[in-house]
Amino acid sequence: MEIIIVSAVIIGGIGLVIGILLGLAGKKFAVETDERETAVREALPGNNCGGCGYPGCDGLAAAIVKGSAPVDGCPVGGPPVAAAIGEIMGQKVEASERKVAFVRCGGSCSLAKKEYEYYGVEDCAMMIYVPNGGAKICNEGCLGFGTCVKACPFDAISIIDGLAVVDREKCKACGKCIKACPQHLIDLVPYDQKSLVKCKCSDKGKVVMTECDAGCISCMKCIKNCPEQAMKMDGNVVRIDFDKCTNCGSCVENCPRHCIVNVS
Repeated sequence: MEIIIVSAVIIGGIGLVIGILLGLAGKKFAVETDERETAVREALPGNNCGGCGYPGCDGLAAAIVKGSAPVDGCPVGGPPVAAAIGEIMGQKVEASERKVAFVRCGGSCSLAKKEYEYYGVEDCAMMIYVPNGGAKICNEGCLGFGTCVKACPFDAISIIDGLAVVDREKCKACGKCIKACPQHLIDLVPYDQKSLVKCKCSDKGKVVMTECDAGCISCMKCIKNCPEQAMKMDGNVVRIDFDKCTNCGSCVENCPRHCIVNVS
């Protein structure tokens, strides 16, 4: 019994000494944390989506406090979060416009023409290994297998009739879908911009007519009828200058291919 008691006392004493030493070491080598970093982290939404370019909200908070990231670096939180962080950091935040993701393709299954029927792995990134980069004749359009859907942390994208469609109210403009799309069809556009071009095909009009019933054929009717001169050609496809556009809808009305749409 005495041996057991002595052993217990020795072990307890050793544990006590180690605990004291660890406590002293912890205090000596402790890394001081800027209180602002904790406050900034609490102000961030906590989605850890990586849309800011940093490894989660903790990474962004540390970067903001260090001055290597702007106070409005969180695309998910938007202006309200930027204002809160600006107050913490003692910086004035300029008002920024809300943006949403937009898929520049209208080639749904019912409008885009196919070269063959595809049966296989349903992953957009894998289409580089199949003939013509996919079943659709237009090899620049939406592949419709939802790689962007899987990448979106906010459930803001769905596949409808073989075409990726963004829910503007759910979208937080984190940019994950942009990085995931192998066709580079997704852009961030101003939320208030209503007239948008749903085509990015670089082929000439005559070729587009054989590929898709919703593709831009470079007819330039939208350009000729735009009262603000906000339409211009970018190669063989039309683009809208958002700074000039007033969302009058003239381009939408005059597009014979209906590839310019009015979103709500």
